[in-house]
Amino acid sequence: MTLSIKVTKKQKTFIDAAEAEVLFGGAAGGGKSYGQVVDALLFALRYPGSKQLILRRSFAELDKSLIRAALSLYPREIWSFNSSSHVGRFINGSIIDFGYCATESDVYQYQSAEYDCIRFDELTHFTEAQYVYLLSRLRGANGYPKQVKSTTNPGGIGHTWVKERFVDPAPRGSAFAALGMTRIFIPSLLDDNAFLTASDPNYRTRLLALPERERKALLDGDWDIFEGQYFSEFSRERHIIEPFEIPSSWRRYRTLDYGLDRLAVLWIALSPEGRAYVYREYCESDLPISRAAAAILERTPKGEEIYATLAPPDLWSRSQETGKTKASLFSEFGVNFTRTSNDRECGWLAVKELLCPRGGAPSLYIFSTCFELIRCLPALTVDKLKPTDCSTEPHELTHAPDALRGFAIYHTRPSEERGAVRRTHWSPDMWEDYRAADEAGRIYLKQKYGEPT
Repeated sequence: MTLSIKVTKKQKTFIDAAEAEVLFGGAAGGGKSYGQVVDALLFALRYPGSKQLILRRSFAELDKSLIRAALSLYPREIWSFNSSSHVGRFINGSIIDFGYCATESDVYQYQSAEYDCIRFDELTHFTEAQYVYLLSRLRGANGYPKQVKSTTNPGGIGHTWVKERFVDPAPRGSAFAALGMTRIFIPSLLDDNAFLTASDPNYRTRLLALPERERKALLDGDWDIFEGQYFSEFSRERHIIEPFEIPSSWRRYRTLDYGLDRLAVLWIALSPEGRAYVYREYCESDLPISRAAAAILERTPKGEEIYATLAPPDLWSRSQETGKTKASLFSEFGVNFTRTSNDRECGWLAVKELLCPRGGAPSLYIFSTCFELIRCLPALTVDKLKPTDCSTEPHELTHAPDALRGFAIYHTRPSEERGAVRRTHWSPDMWEDYRAADEAGRIYLKQKYGEPT
């Protein structure tokens, strides 16, 4: 028999995707679930005797969406469905199990199962542990492709781990490798589904009526919006830009957060209009001060004038063993700091001010090459005990945003609060240059290095 099935371009991209892990997601109405059901049908027909599992979190969701879609689409001449076992069988021996995992432990009902393809519908409704466990059920000696193909909207209990696994690591629509597996995220928007927009032109209007957070997730497919997010002002479209050559006349800063667990350094340039551009980042763990300082200097091109390198006050705390501060040790290795404030509440508010549009444009832009800041800043959540502060957990998300916070509060607080001139710790070499200079030279050195602390 001949099948006649119409799909959108994005649905076809999902069907044709050959990566080991595929996510088709974004806005509501993008045709994701229909694409999943069509792909399952084509897989079953292409690979006789193949086994597939299609999952939702609850049976009610499974029954009202995927089972109904399959019953209306799959020709009865080539398949039958058992409503008791929720198993669809094809005349060529292929089967599709329709399952659900209402609790964390429900995944173990598939402990002895083998599948060629596992399909999650609304993946963000599942936990990472459920997903990772079910990856182990992809097995078999038949030589057929082994894939996990998922669909979802932003939001839900699994939002963060799904975003980190699929959305953040690579440009959208680009395949990448991770832990020996290939993955791809295929974005889906309402406008990608011409069938729905033609048959229900008022659907967009209904989505526009939603509260802002839900609207951005379901209409715009915005993965940087979720419940409990601290920086709801952040917009990938508004704040992320492609790199360009920074004019040499713009004032440049370095700002950092340092600890052995993570060094996060941001290079930020200020335009004449006062807009800040994060144009470079460096983030690395397990670096002692000597290596951290060397890495900072190596990544600052010769001739690039840095007005100040900002660091939090805790780097001026003296070690009980040596009596030296981390700031003085950095200075010995060639990186001199200017102290910024560690006022978390004021600092985060300063970041919010930079993110908010002023005169039609924000005061903060981030080059698309600054992957860690782009990943971490929108992922910060509100502290449940102190809603004016960001949560410090997961701690690995805080380092690059903390470096940005140090710059934001230094840049936005009143000049009288930080003094008419900046202050920094001078190294012995800097003092030697100062003592050997004439009066004009000393003025120049203070302008270059800042007033000595």
